[in-house]
Amino acid sequence: MELSQRINSFSQLGDIIRVKLEGFNPNNFENNHELWSLFDKARQKNPWFTAQNIKSSLTAIAEWLRTDVLHHWLSSYKIEKINPVQVGVIMAGNIPLVGFHDFLCVMMSGHSIAIKCSSDDDVLLPVLTEWLIAINPEWKNKIQFVNRLEKPGAVIATGSNNSARYFEYYFGKYPHIIRKNRNSVAVIDGFESKEDLVALGDDIFSYFGLGCRNVSKLYIPEEYSLNTFFQCMEPYADVMNHNKYMNNYDYHHALFLLNNAPFLTNNYLIVREHEALATPVSVLHYEYYKNESDLNEKLENHKDEIQCIAGHRFIPFGKTQQPTLSDYADGVDVMQFLIDLKI
Repeated sequence: MELSQRINSFSQLGDIIRVKLEGFNPNNFENNHELWSLFDKARQKNPWFTAQNIKSSLTAIAEWLRTDVLHHWLSSYKIEKINPVQVGVIMAGNIPLVGFHDFLCVMMSGHSIAIKCSSDDDVLLPVLTEWLIAINPEWKNKIQFVNRLEKPGAVIATGSNNSARYFEYYFGKYPHIIRKNRNSVAVIDGFESKEDLVALGDDIFSYFGLGCRNVSKLYIPEEYSLNTFFQCMEPYADVMNHNKYMNNYDYHHALFLLNNAPFLTNNYLIVREHEALATPVSVLHYEYYKNESDLNEKLENHKDEIQCIAGHRFIPFGKTQQPTLSDYADGVDVMQFLIDLKI
């Protein structure tokens, strides 16, 4: 299949997604929209996959799959004739369709794919591939869903630090990209508007904070007051309506009280001073910095743990969960990796 055909197929897939999302209200369970059965099936497998979260993920994917966007992204690469191999992709399941970008990269490169879905997210991508195959049946021979990878030509695997050790052991002999835990942070300089801080709430609360691009820690200047920050988090109080989120909040709230650990809270977000980047659901860490030099040193010390940074000098507030096609996880260019495969 020629590259132009591949681009055309995915562009049409984007059109289909946009059409299906038209008129879909994730808060209206009674409108009998055709997506409800699909969304409900995904939610039953993973209660974090609310209709709004799935819609947000599909909307972002549909924006990627515009013809001009795909051409602009791929114009940076020399995608020539390759010796196609089967690339095994082990996908995470923390947010809906988090593995779609890897899927798109493999398909655009001209290789075939063997997909090992997370059990937490094994409903949505098979449906998208059905739509893709309906557009062009040639895709059927390029896409396979598997329970385990058997002698892949290359591997892209995403998981925890523990699972990464497993991946290294089993797949280290193949060309590979293996991703570990990462978190994102925000840098507050004290000159943020209320609009900036409200937008930061999107970086914190979208997908309940479960994505590696969600902000889990704030770096704030010394003597900075968090009062305005808490006021600007009020638009996100509806997380209190999600049982699993509030179960996490109640557990950690009780745990910190029992341990006499100091923290601040607005009854749905716990904010505590701590050096660690990773936080459980409903918890946000912060750390003071003295000056720009001190801040840069702190960021440098954690560079292998940070996925992205929000702030005035970094990714704009509210945009961490809106990556472009060129914003590769962990900074590793997946397309170039696939193009350079020499098997």
